[in-house]
Amino acid sequence: RIGYEALAWGRHIYDHRDAWALVRDVDHPAIGMVLDTFHSLARDVPISSIGDIRADKLFIVQMADAPQLEMDPLSWSRHYRAMPGQGEWPVAEYVAAIQRTGYDGYFSLEIFNDQFRAGAASQIARDGLRSLKVLEDASARLRGKTATLPPPAEVNGVEFIEFAASHQEADEFATLFRALGFTPVARHRSKDVTRWKQGGINLVLNCEPDGHAHSYDVVHGGSVCAIGLSVEDQQAALDRAAALGVDRFEQAVALDEWEIPSLKGLGGSLLYLVNAENKASMWSDEFPHGMESAPTQPVLDRVDHLAQTMQYTEFLSWQLFYTSLFAMEKTSQLEIADPMGLVYSQAIQNADRSVRLTLNGSLAHQALSSRFVRNYFGSGVQHIAFATDDVFAAAEKAAAAGLPLLEIGPNYYADIAA
Repeated sequence: RIGYEALAWGRHIYDHRDAWALVRDVDHPAIGMVLDTFHSLARDVPISSIGDIRADKLFIVQMADAPQLEMDPLSWSRHYRAMPGQGEWPVAEYVAAIQRTGYDGYFSLEIFNDQFRAGAASQIARDGLRSLKVLEDASARLRGKTATLPPPAEVNGVEFIEFAASHQEADEFATLFRALGFTPVARHRSKDVTRWKQGGINLVLNCEPDGHAHSYDVVHGGSVCAIGLSVEDQQAALDRAAALGVDRFEQAVALDEWEIPSLKGLGGSLLYLVNAENKASMWSDEFPHGMESAPTQPVLDRVDHLAQTMQYTEFLSWQLFYTSLFAMEKTSQLEIADPMGLVYSQAIQNADRSVRLTLNGSLAHQALSSRFVRNYFGSGVQHIAFATDDVFAAAEKAAAAGLPLLEIGPNYYADIAA
């Protein structure tokens, strides 16, 4: 059987509607159609037109997503195709339209991407399988069919940020935390772990001599080793993670401790899933040893976003990780000018923006993000942004408390004015 495909850069036929007209008129049992999301969506061919194609004449479907770019279709196709869900196209709607015709044949991934060529084949394979599972589920939901996965997990806040530190590093962190207005409010029931609090922000400082945090500190030094996200349905989130092949992390838990499930996250860090219903009980039970009272008039209110910096070849993988597991959307990718090269950045956020993660990576060897990955010995959290109603008061109090601040050169203000 011969499949006829309209290529987006075709000289005479570059629209699948014209290709279908030819195949339909030839009406030979060995001649059929090949549909490719790239060729249709790059040319803005209406998805509704797929309904005109007979299922028995559709021989194979090729799948790809892509960022929305202004460039010639051939270069776009050869360098920027991505797994479904990693781009900006309505791929699920496209698949649903095909399945409504009665098509029950193969869906093939056809991807050309420079990041994938430089990445690990095993990770690309996992991403491909994960993207197809999410695509199958999304298409079923659009068609009113039984969902194939638990729904994307609803997240409603960053419950805590955990820092791994030696005792010396912990002293340095304590100085910084206090300067920012945080107070140590409680110690863990049995571990060398302290909870620092201000407003709706919880920072956990872990100085345990063994376990995940200690191992993380040995490799990376004092830094963020885990993030705790508050989720509406903890079990449903775990079920979806398992179905998508997301690895769980487990370590020994004492009989009187809470078992907070965690997933393996970026660069060996952990992603804890905290049940929103009983998080107050979790804090009181796990940290019963009171220390100081939390500030009654906090300067910082909440976590605005966490910036995760990674190898550029990991960028699309972690974007897919977050958007496939959680009910989160991605913004358009930005190119940020670094003095040493471009840094690519993209935000992943939930509907009310109470959880926002920015992913950053660069192909430039000396760009800030690349130097971070190299000196940190891997990917990780590069910065944390806190929200405040009075940024000037927050900065003045921090400076008065001895927080080391970056010096801003005069050219920065000249650039702002320009």
